[in-house]
Formats: sequence, structure tokens, C-alpha cells
Amino acid sequence: MAVFTRVTEPELISWLNDFSLGQLLEFQGIVSGIENTNYFVTTSSGRFVLTLFEKLAASELPFYLNLMSHLARHDIPCPSPVANRHNQFLSKLNGKPACIVSRLSGKSLTNPDVTHCAAIGEMLGRLHNAALSFAETMPNTHAAIWRARAAQQVTPFLSPLDVALLESEVAFHEKHTLAALPHGVIHADLFRDNVLLDGAHIGGLIDFYFACNDSLLYDVAITVNDWCMGADSILDKARTQALLQAYHAVRPMYKEEQIAWPIALRAAALRFWLSRLYDMHLPRENELVHAHNPDQFKCILQRHITANSNAIWL
Repeated sequence: MAVFTRVTEPELISWLNDFSLGQLLEFQGIVSGIENTNYFVTTSSGRFVLTLFEKLAASELPFYLNLMSHLARHDIPCPSPVANRHNQFLSKLNGKPACIVSRLSGKSLTNPDVTHCAAIGEMLGRLHNAALSFAETMPNTHAAIWRARAAQQVTPFLSPLDVALLESEVAFHEKHTLAALPHGVIHADLFRDNVLLDGAHIGGLIDFYFACNDSLLYDVAITVNDWCMGADSILDKARTQALLQAYHAVRPMYKEEQIAWPIALRAAALRFWLSRLYDMHLPRENELVHAHNPDQFKCILQRHITANSNAIWL
């Protein structure tokens, strides 16, 4: 979530005329994140979030918007897209595909405890179950082909040691895949800043624009790598077990998933090390953007390579 495309008040008022959302009261750009332009929008009808899509084409967006609408109808607290007077979730604003969705309550948490990790584990299991009845599909755009291509593009910016680590890990995941494990629709980016909490209660899951079809275990690993990571880049045992147990109670995991758990953790760490390297060294031109430090996930990846991650399984 960032501001790449400026929207003026007259432009927004004109665009909102196509919706039954009342009078514009205020709006403010959201500067965190790296993918889309986002604004908080308040009207006489309520609070919303406006998104202008910077990378995704209009033809790709119905999957994400229909998924959020589906999940919201199945009691998953996620943004619900608002249809315009033509019964469409998507239209154009300043030349970009744009939508407006409900704004959820709560705020992101920096230091989750065992209770918070259990709550997000349970919610992730509910999300995976609810998405089973969603008929549309989307391939993972950050899978093997992307890894190989992105690794080649960032290599000129890296030290010889980092190049060796990156090439070795990309090759490892070409041979050790998660393809045979249970698949479904995954969030693929359920970091702490994409979850809104009110105490221990989850008020909302946001930023579904990396959602895709992939291994459910991979989604769990992405979430664990953020929610349960200690300052030393080693998973906190109590938080990890709390998240896994709460998830397992909702969507029971198979023995094959336990065996593949260390691979899933490494795949999840590699994905975000590589994407952060790409965003740092090959950024788009933009107005306001916050690029994350890739070294965090390099350290996490290195720890996973040497750790016995199954030691803290269920």
C-alpha cells in the first residue's frame, strides 16, 4: 500500500459520483507498502479504502475482488468490494484500474504474543476452508519461473556470497517442491501489517492482491515466518506451536505436510528475500514508497537452512 498515483479531491468526487456512497468528507494517502496506490476515504455513508492498481491489469483483478466478496459472505473479516451503479467492482480512475472497499476496524500489531498467534492460525484455517468453495483460480506469479528470472535480475547487485546462497536455494526448490501437498486459494502475504487486531480479536485481513492457488502449507509458512519469528531470526517455539495447533484444529494437516514443513519455511523465506531484493535494486519510479530491508529474510532463510524446523511442529 503506497501512493504512486496522485488523486485530487475533484477527481475523487467525480469518480465517487458513480457510487451510492454519499458525500466525500475526507481522504488521505496511505504511504506504507510497495504495490498499489491506496487512500483512506470517508464519506457520509462510512469509511472505505480506495485502491488504484499499479501492477495488476484490469483483466487480472476480478479474481481478487470476487475472492474478497466470497470470503466476506463466508464470515471472513476481509474488505468487501463496493459495486458501482453499473454493478461493477472495478472501474478506472486517473487511467488506473480502481476499486473501493469497506474499511475494517483495528490496527496492525508489532509484537504478537501466543494468544495473537493462535488467533491468526485459527483465522488462516478458516480462510483456507472458506476458499474451498471459490470456483475461480489464479496461478502463483511468484513461483518457480519467477524465482529463476528474478534471481538472474538481482544477481549483479549482490556480493559473491549472496549470489551463491541465492543460486543454491533456487536450485534446491526446483528439486524439492510442494506440488503434491493439499492446494487451494492462499492469501500469500498474511504478515502482521496485513492483519487488523482489536486486542486479541481479529478485526480484519487485508491486502489480498497476492492471493493465488498454491500449497496451503506454503501459506502457513509465510505467516509463521512473520508472526512467530524471534529477534535472532529463529522461530519462537511457543508462538509457532500456538499458531500451528490453532490452524490444525480448523484445517487438519497431513503427515506429508509435516515432512515438508522445513521446505515450506525455506520457500517462504526465499520468496520474500528475493522480492525485497528486487524492489530495492530495481524499483519503479514512484512518489512515495517504503522498501523493506531484504537482509531480514536472508537471515531467516539462512537459519531455516541450518535449523531442525520439525522440532517445533505440532
